[in-house]
Amino acid sequence: MSNAWSILNNPFKNKGTAFTNEERKRLGLVGTLPVEVETIEQQAKRVYDEYKNRPEGLQQRQYLMEVFDTNRTLFYYVMQHHIEELMPIIYDPIIAPAIEKYSEIFQRPQEAAFLSIDNEDDIKESLKNAAAGRNVKLIVATDAEGILGIGDWGTNGVNIAIGKLMVYTAAAGIDPSEVLPVSLDVGTNNETLLNDPLYLGLRKKRVYGDKYYHFVDSFVAAAREVFPDVYLHFEDFGRDNATKILKQYQDKIPVFNDDVQGTGIVCLAGVLGALNISKQKFTDQVFLTYGAGTAGMGIANMMYREMRMEGLSEEEAKKHFYLVDKQGLLFEDTPGLTPEQKPFVRKRSEFANADELTNLEAVVKAVHPSVMIGTSTNPGAFTEGVVKAMAAGTERPIIFPISNPTKLIEAHPEDIIKWTEGRALVATGIPSAPVEYNGVTYHIGQANNALIYPGLGLGVLASKTRLVNDEILSAAAHSLGGIVDTSKPGAAVLPPISMLQSFTKTEARAVVQSAIDQGLAGEGITDPAKVTEEMQWTAEYTNED
Repeated sequence: MSNAWSILNNPFKNKGTAFTNEERKRLGLVGTLPVEVETIEQQAKRVYDEYKNRPEGLQQRQYLMEVFDTNRTLFYYVMQHHIEELMPIIYDPIIAPAIEKYSEIFQRPQEAAFLSIDNEDDIKESLKNAAAGRNVKLIVATDAEGILGIGDWGTNGVNIAIGKLMVYTAAAGIDPSEVLPVSLDVGTNNETLLNDPLYLGLRKKRVYGDKYYHFVDSFVAAAREVFPDVYLHFEDFGRDNATKILKQYQDKIPVFNDDVQGTGIVCLAGVLGALNISKQKFTDQVFLTYGAGTAGMGIANMMYREMRMEGLSEEEAKKHFYLVDKQGLLFEDTPGLTPEQKPFVRKRSEFANADELTNLEAVVKAVHPSVMIGTSTNPGAFTEGVVKAMAAGTERPIIFPISNPTKLIEAHPEDIIKWTEGRALVATGIPSAPVEYNGVTYHIGQANNALIYPGLGLGVLASKTRLVNDEILSAAAHSLGGIVDTSKPGAAVLPPISMLQSFTKTEARAVVQSAIDQGLAGEGITDPAKVTEEMQWTAEYTNED
């Protein structure tokens, strides 16, 4: 391949029509491009105008992915100038149909690494080939067993890793040449995929047990060998594996699981924001988690650890938590409890009517929660009766129906505001329009993990921390406080996505400071602002050699 084609087909080096005449001569590009030399601003206007001309949703995303495949700098320039508008297109919710159709519309691998449990000996070679000499510092890896609200999507789930890394760069300025999406293909239990002649992954049922964990171990070891400073982000693993894998590595290397920890951190930040409005104490809150799966238990654990950091004993802290799942309130003798659920279950002897606590409204009336967070994917579960029962027991009920997409939300904000006569402090997992009620405009915070993981990742990389522990995660959550003016009526409990690029820096600096204070930061790192600034990449063209 000629030098010209190798440059024009390298998305990390290609500038397209922005190559200057001098660069075109020096790089052998003369005659390969139209004669007009454009600025990145001119190119970005063309991209944005064409994006707006496409039918809304998946076709818009496909067009943006064509730009991504061709010119990373231009893609992120457009993203960073329209981040609030484009986030739902490149990530949630449009990522869901993009995953479902991944094999059907596949064109390019987008510099991802595809690792197969049937070819474990090829892991190291695969990582090197996918990186192609790039200095990878951040990996998002998924086995795609538990994607968003859509379940098991096998190799198609690599799109979730690609999308997550887009948000890291657009929101926090992580250098796109230093990231790597990884698909851990261990098969799929999705019969639609197994019977689809176009499916690109392993055509076998999911592998579990020792062989599975050995494969994950081999991947982690190879990743750390090939990329010694890499930060590993695990995404959308199945309920049974997510926490187990996180615990396996979190005391050894810098690792993060967004489903276990990210949702917990952003909900903690939201609760802290709500308490800034209500002026109540964190240690006085009673938490009800509705949906005790990976995300729900991640939330409960994050709140529990915050209680402990506030000075409560283990026994005192656990008294503040109630778990509700399909069976109702979870007790010590509830069949099928997971290891994550067991520390938070209750004794039947605590309740005179324990056998009746099989539905959410009965539980709310019995335990009087002040904070209720839904990760159940059970649409409409926060009924008028449930919400009014909760509001009867607390002055400013904190209610976060965060299941997504929209069709799975436990309750809509306008209903919660109306049912509580404007007293509820609400966040949702999806973007929600402001609610008008009795002359007040209530701004609804979005408990979107994108508020947390980009800034956290920037801080982890900037600090070169050896571990990502609870103190660092708490620092990330607390850093979002003070960004919203809580004195205004109807203030949101979390800052808006539109401010994402500014507060990721604030968050990263807090993470670096925590790593420094704990003695976890890399040698010579003493200035959080300086190292954060140095770590950030900017979407602008540089001179090509």
